[in-house]
Amino acid sequence: QGQLVESGGGLVQAGGSLRLSCAASGLTFYLLTMGWFRQAPGKEREFIAAISWSAGNTNYANSVKGRFTISRDNAKNTVYLQMNRLKAEDTAAYYCAADPRVSPMGRYEYWGQGTQVTVSS
Repeated sequence: QGQLVESGGGLVQAGGSLRLSCAASGLTFYLLTMGWFRQAPGKEREFIAAISWSAGNTNYANSVKGRFTISRDNAKNTVYLQMNRLKAEDTAAYYCAADPRVSPMGRYEYWGQGTQVTVSS
């Protein structure tokens, strides 16, 4: 079975940076669309960013555009989320997701367990 494992979360001050990683196993990683989502307590899950299998296409939520960057290394079966200029409202559990479709929207087939990001103001 496919598995996604996130890492890199933690506590950071507002204005700081973090890089999240998501390692995939048991999947044909280079064929998958990869995405990042987040969910804060009491809020719905929110789309953050997605990247196509070839890394030729990326898209971002308006709330993170210009601050966050999604990338992937198909040789390492890993997708990254570089988060800069973090704000308190970025505090959430962050999840990576994978799907074989080009545009899975929010309905990704595989999900990680999440990593917590806390931004102190």
